[in-house]
Amino acid sequence: MFYLRVRDGRIVGVVPSRSHPISRGRLCLKGWRSYEFAQHPDRLKYPLIRTRQGLRRASWPEALDLVAEKLSEIKARYGPEAIAVFGSAKCTNEDNYVLVRFARAVIGTDHVDHCARLCHASTVAGLARAFGSGAMTNSIEEIEDTDLILITGSNTSEQHPVIASHMMRALRKGARLVVIDPRKVPMARIAHLYLSHRPGTDIAWINGMIYVIVSEGLHNRRFIEEHTEGFEEMWQVARQYPPERVERITGIPREKLVQAARWYATAPRAMIFYAMGITQHVTGTHNVFALANLAMVTGHIGRPGTGVNPLRGQNNVQGASDLAVVPRKLPGYQNPQDPEVRARFKAVWGVEPPAWPGLASTQVSDAILEGKVRAIYVMGENPVRSHPDVHHIEEAFRRLDFLVVHDIFPTETTEFAHVIFPATAWPEKNGTFTNTDRRVQRVRKAVDPPGEARDDWWIIQEVARRMGHDFGFTNEAEIFNEMASLMPIYRGISYERIEHQGIPWPCPSPEHPGTPYLHKDGHFNTPSGRGRFHPVEHVDPPELPDEEYPFYLTTGRVGVHWHTRTMTRRVHYLEREVPEAFVEISPQDAARLKVRTGDRVRITSRRGSVEARALVTDTVPPGVVFSTFHFGENPINLLTINALDPIALIPELKVSAVKLEKVAE
Repeated sequence: MFYLRVRDGRIVGVVPSRSHPISRGRLCLKGWRSYEFAQHPDRLKYPLIRTRQGLRRASWPEALDLVAEKLSEIKARYGPEAIAVFGSAKCTNEDNYVLVRFARAVIGTDHVDHCARLCHASTVAGLARAFGSGAMTNSIEEIEDTDLILITGSNTSEQHPVIASHMMRALRKGARLVVIDPRKVPMARIAHLYLSHRPGTDIAWINGMIYVIVSEGLHNRRFIEEHTEGFEEMWQVARQYPPERVERITGIPREKLVQAARWYATAPRAMIFYAMGITQHVTGTHNVFALANLAMVTGHIGRPGTGVNPLRGQNNVQGASDLAVVPRKLPGYQNPQDPEVRARFKAVWGVEPPAWPGLASTQVSDAILEGKVRAIYVMGENPVRSHPDVHHIEEAFRRLDFLVVHDIFPTETTEFAHVIFPATAWPEKNGTFTNTDRRVQRVRKAVDPPGEARDDWWIIQEVARRMGHDFGFTNEAEIFNEMASLMPIYRGISYERIEHQGIPWPCPSPEHPGTPYLHKDGHFNTPSGRGRFHPVEHVDPPELPDEEYPFYLTTGRVGVHWHTRTMTRRVHYLEREVPEAFVEISPQDAARLKVRTGDRVRITSRRGSVEARALVTDTVPPGVVFSTFHFGENPINLLTINALDPIALIPELKVSAVKLEKVAE
């Protein structure tokens, strides 16, 4: 949390809050500088309509009328299932709620999704089935009092530096740190134990740890018997992963695996932290199942300082998920096929939400090419650059009958838009965000937006009104009150209660203090009330290195940039630090290819080629290369494979097969 310094209507600085229980006066690099993009001259300031001659400025009534007319025509001709709606993890809960109501009550579509499909869709699917809740089980405040921290698939110090600072305090108090990751990320360099595994082999090492724990009698028999189900089925699979087999699959030395298992099992309190290194796989949901199995085998769940904690990347990805900016759910993770739930929403919305299962955003491109989806309404997302296999999604977006985008800057996606609405940035908004540990917090307007930019919820409401549905909202508090009334997990939260400090959900009543950690005393939110074990087997990624494409390509972020760089490229300090894409290459591979740091290299997969600067480093092991997906000039996602987790429909972004060659300057 921080405050903005404003002078003469312009933001001139940031002051972090020392009293906030999470940030405690600290910010990451982006936090200190992020306000600068809001005042960049590239901001979208007026509605734009595309003609044969290109984009032209339009009035608000003209642009809103056109959008309402086109969406109504497409709905009447092809049905509501011909329209998809993408929300945003960068927008407020209020923006996303109005979008969800618009999609399901006005258009009547369940094709609703946002960027969680690309990062933590497998978390929601996996933890919800295992524990009954697809969110971080603990509060950030608990970290410094745990006894063991296990980080896997997360570059925590770069991507979640405030959380990493809590981890550092835990280490100073005597906690152990175990890091398991293909890359030697900064936290691995200070870990008590670091295990490097081949990309895409997470299930094998997790099953291997369970094998050691159960074989040595270190499992929590009482917790398993009293609070879980499915242990025997899970154990029949996990018992097939002795350390020797795990070493052959993963490359992790058996003695290190045994040590990690013993430390985790015998710690009084232990917390697992993970991010997209676990989730962005075709086995992403099964990876999450495996981590849930590991926690339940040891009883490391349902107490302060013990649990399974996915680290969310964007400021409101948790809130957007809570608000059901995903298909097949209603706000609060409620089942749209439940008659009581449907009746409750109909009483407020005036119509029943659709009960048919919608498409995930990763399925929409194929649906466009098949003629099933004709229009997309996008709020604050850049799918043309963030999704895998860029050529495929660009071809799909070219074929759309109608594309509407509201954003704060031109993006690769707005290049295909028929109507572009200028939206407000976070310093220009009122509303709420929900952070990674489920804490619902206020955000307040500090400055006016540029030109004629308007709040996202206002834009959506105006389109809805022109399509015959008057939501009647006049401010963000009214929106929050309506959405909270429909969501049991938010029901006890109000603007008054979070005026100074946020409240973590679930908060079922105005008297409830909020819930810092979930599944207290082994009570899970599953139908049986028990945690559910899932047997999961290791399977190879869909594309492995071979003679023609001998390297694993794995992708991720850097500390100074955010996703498709729409905002951070417009902050001089951040852009100066990392102005272009790079590819990490091990010293051994660099020597063989005669490549030095700074040389240009061409990375080629079966889907295309991209050039980038080489960075020779021991962060990656031989045979693995790493690059970022931030740069539109070097679209690394052009190379990634368009393969999906069959449960969560999240793409395989962590393992693709590529070849490298040095490029003459």
